[in-house]
Amino acid sequence: MLLLTSVGIRAGEVFLIPENNPKPIYPMALHRAGITGMVRISMLVKADGSVSNAEIAQEAHPELAEASLAAVNQWRFKPWTITEDQPAQIIVVAPMEYRLDSDHPLHVNKELERVKCNAITRASLNIATSSWVDLPVFSWTRSYLTHSLSPTQLPEEKRLALIAKLNKSIPTIVMRCNSYPASRYVRFLPEEIRVLL
Repeated sequence: MLLLTSVGIRAGEVFLIPENNPKPIYPMALHRAGITGMVRISMLVKADGSVSNAEIAQEAHPELAEASLAAVNQWRFKPWTITEDQPAQIIVVAPMEYRLDSDHPLHVNKELERVKCNAITRASLNIATSSWVDLPVFSWTRSYLTHSLSPTQLPEEKRLALIAKLNKSIPTIVMRCNSYPASRYVRFLPEEIRVLL
């Protein structure tokens, strides 16, 4: 969902109607590493629907900022007629949030506890070893570590270290699951992660 906030020019109100507003592409390496964040982009939207002067409105991770700018520079809105009440251009700020939990189950920790190794074996069967890190079960685990625990329970530095440990353990987890298909996935997680579920 995109919320645009108009700033500055107040001759009248213009309701921006998106015509082509692709979402930014979450950099895969950052997603895998558990790097999340908010990027605010300031831009000038003109009456012809075009966007110009897009820039980062507050400090953000450089790769997230780059992905956001790349998307915004493609944006187009429905043109409007310039009138006394509708200006020729407006400045807006678009917040873009990069999160890991876009598609995980509501109670992901309970779901993770139920996952059997045979499901991981089947899912990993026809994909490259380097792509195992992108299997839903590992994405859900990273998401749980990111969004389900408070920063007092799991500070950012420790969270990122646990995600790095998980990512490094994935080949071993998949191989152990191949050897013990009736076992539960959580049995093969690093102990520090298992106790947090």
